[in-house]
Amino acid sequence: MPMNNLVAKHARKYNKAAVHIDRKKAGALGISSGQVGQQLRAALFGAKAGVYKEDGEDYDINIRFNKKDRYSENALYNQNLIFKDPSNGSIKEFPISSIITTSLSTTFSEIRHKNFKRIVTIYSGLSSGYTDAGAIVSQIENEMINFQGDLKGVNIDYTGKIYEQNKNQKFLTSAFFTGLFLIFLLLIFQFNSISKPTIIMIAIFLSFIGVFGYLAISGNSFVIMMTMMGIIALSGIVVNNGVVLLDYSEILLKRKQLESSNKNKKLIQLKFESIIQSCKSRLRPVLLTAVTTIFGLVPLAIGFNINFYTLFSNFNPNIYWGGDNFFFWGPLATTVISGLVVATFLTLFVVPSLFLMNEKFKLWIRIR
Repeated sequence: MPMNNLVAKHARKYNKAAVHIDRKKAGALGISSGQVGQQLRAALFGAKAGVYKEDGEDYDINIRFNKKDRYSENALYNQNLIFKDPSNGSIKEFPISSIITTSLSTTFSEIRHKNFKRIVTIYSGLSSGYTDAGAIVSQIENEMINFQGDLKGVNIDYTGKIYEQNKNQKFLTSAFFTGLFLIFLLLIFQFNSISKPTIIMIAIFLSFIGVFGYLAISGNSFVIMMTMMGIIALSGIVVNNGVVLLDYSEILLKRKQLESSNKNKKLIQLKFESIIQSCKSRLRPVLLTAVTTIFGLVPLAIGFNINFYTLFSNFNPNIYWGGDNFFFWGPLATTVISGLVVATFLTLFVVPSLFLMNEKFKLWIRIR
């Protein structure tokens, strides 16, 4: 198991002295079990004796046994209980040891509850060389599925880092789909059509082939926070390139319809020519967008670092590879780069093909 030694938090067992009160004898003497408990608690943990004031601040004064006597059974159990007998008002004094017996027992150091249910927290750190807590938790879940022990009445929940990852994933996923929905609405208003925004949405999801393909080939982990942020950024680039291409295709189509001298020329032929010409015209801006973004993210993806302060002050760039920033921002950069490589191909080939197929389908519907 790629984990350090497991530790059961708040579930360790210790040998402790259990105090048993002889209730009959205590009742005969007029002593309650609460008096015994309060006396022992004050000796161990202290009791408030007053308040000390200084500079307008109040500080409680607690008095308890010194360290030596707190760990001495003789000092604890031989202390006297002093109280007033309610029946006759006389002052009585008895040692605690006269009404109690003690025994050693094994018990928990602390019992914790959540939602009125007892819980035991088992935690561990990852061993060196392992960074993906999600993959390790998945292994534990698979082991627990095949666990043969009796787990009736036991609910197992996974918290810690994996809980934070799941919470971040839920938030980013909802933000991603909310953003796509808003983009879809804006594109409908812009194109006054549903088919073209749908084509762009399809291109966004197809661009994920590059992201997950890279993760599968490289064997890297899906980092919830940074990979999802990279996917969201990638979606914006895909939408921008798709809008540029389809919008220019529409402009060229309207021009060709006005300029066409051949009235018998098929509309589908004009659309085909418009799409081809728009791809040629928009090849440069689409490629420039992809190339500049990719080359801008390459240093972040490979962990290339330059200290610009020392470069200009001491003429020493202090170049090094890796570092904390690489491990944090690297997944975002590789996500955008791998997705953008596929998205560029989609913008220049798949999006125009889908657009032409959509136009052919519309003409077929009209003819029928």
